[in-house]
Amino acid sequence: MNLSQAPLQTTWRIQHIQATQDQQERARQLQEIGFLPGELVCVLTHGFPGGDPLVVRVGLSTFALRKAEAQCIELEPKAIDA
Repeated sequence: MNLSQAPLQTTWRIQHIQATQDQQERARQLQEIGFLPGELVCVLTHGFPGGDPLVVRVGLSTFALRKAEAQCIELEPKAIDA
């Protein structure tokens, strides 16, 4: 699942940034602002109308991402704390 598909207000762990050859710059920019493997991420809300952009929290920072950017961020379930 990617970040654009994540249900609202649920916490996920970033697995990796998936980018095609023409999206390498976008992937680098996402990593520079904190979208790194292992970080926790949550979609707070969607823009209206059309659901774009997404308001996303990663770590302690909040960003607005376009759906095309969010689709590059592959997720895995957050591990349950023991």
